[in-house]
Amino acid sequence: MSTPTSGRSTTVVEARAQARFVRVTPQKARRVVDLIRGRQTEDAVAVLSFAPQAVSETVLKVVQSAVANARVKADRASEPFDERELVVAAAYVDEGPSLKRFRPRAQGRAGRILKRTSHITVVVAPRVSRADHAQQQRSIAVSAPSRGTSTRRA
Repeated sequence: MSTPTSGRSTTVVEARAQARFVRVTPQKARRVVDLIRGRQTEDAVAVLSFAPQAVSETVLKVVQSAVANARVKADRASEPFDERELVVAAAYVDEGPSLKRFRPRAQGRAGRILKRTSHITVVVAPRVSRADHAQQQRSIAVSAPSRGTSTRRA
């Protein structure tokens, strides 16, 4: 996908990385992922390095993998690559399968324990300058169908 920027054309290198079946609850992983969404990758790595949560190490590995994937994509496309221009465009946590375990309870009963897993996904993309962003918004507004009055009868 090629976008014109100040007279030169560059390829938008968007890369993603995913860690699947991570043995942490999605709720705990989302707390950490929310810290890095929208940040530059350098800042995200710094935040994750010092975050006290255990899952931050796994999320850090996913971010570093996404940056490495972007580097490989840029090399294959023979495009210049600058890691400092990458931002975490999207980061989300989906629920994976739960391991079902049972624990003995009082009077011969059994209590179910769900050991939840997560799928952590991080997408990195180059930062869009304000001028490029404004141009993209104008092109979206022009191509979007106009919303006329409703033809619905009362």
